[in-house]
Amino acid sequence: MRLLDAVEEIRKMDPGIGYYKLWFMMKRMFIEDWVPGRDAFLKIMHEHGLVLKRPKPRHTTNSNHRYHKYKNLVKGFVPTKANQLWVSDITYIDLVDGCCYLHLVTDAYSHKIIGWCLSETLEAIHTLEALRMAIGSASADELAGIIHHSDRGIQYCCNAYTEELAKYKIKISMTEDYKPTDNAIAERVNGILKTEVVYREQRFKDYDDARRRISEFVQFYNESRPHSSIGYKVPSQAHHETGIQCCMWR
Repeated sequence: MRLLDAVEEIRKMDPGIGYYKLWFMMKRMFIEDWVPGRDAFLKIMHEHGLVLKRPKPRHTTNSNHRYHKYKNLVKGFVPTKANQLWVSDITYIDLVDGCCYLHLVTDAYSHKIIGWCLSETLEAIHTLEALRMAIGSASADELAGIIHHSDRGIQYCCNAYTEELAKYKIKISMTEDYKPTDNAIAERVNGILKTEVVYREQRFKDYDDARRRISEFVQFYNESRPHSSIGYKVPSQAHHETGIQCCMWR
């Protein structure tokens, strides 16, 4: 069946993508009248053993350090276009022998991953690499006034990182409490990556294997994966829009 073939191809890129987003993607890929309704599609997924169970996530942050901790500037703030608010976080990726660390910068408006770096240590130089990738995605005019929001981890508070932000007139905002909701979008991106790719596969063989697979997923995530928080658009599309995004939570 062409429908199931398409599902299997998408699952190769995103092993943990759920049935509802798959159904939404099928309607874009095929003639909409030809695609079964949501409940019928779920039944087909069940019949072919394609409905996934959610694994339990695990969590990381060292905020016990001497560096200045900045105020939270984003309480109640709702971006209306890209490059108003960036959110950053670090998560670990399990390998067969050990682990590595993924440093991410995401645009809060479009949910597009605009900077990332996979590293074998938690040194701030790698967090800076992800930031510099994000900086390279925007013009000088766009950079001035962006709010960069993160937790209070040492990588984000250290002089090298805050000086890089100041150089481009990027405002610094940090969580005040220790709840995932204080940096919800960054945590959500981590969760998508973990539940849809990392936990769905055997542990990555090594750093190179992890880097290749994550690079593929970032491309898929930005260009092909629909998001309910931006009206089931893909991030690369939403990144060029303006106005408050329409959430369609399920």
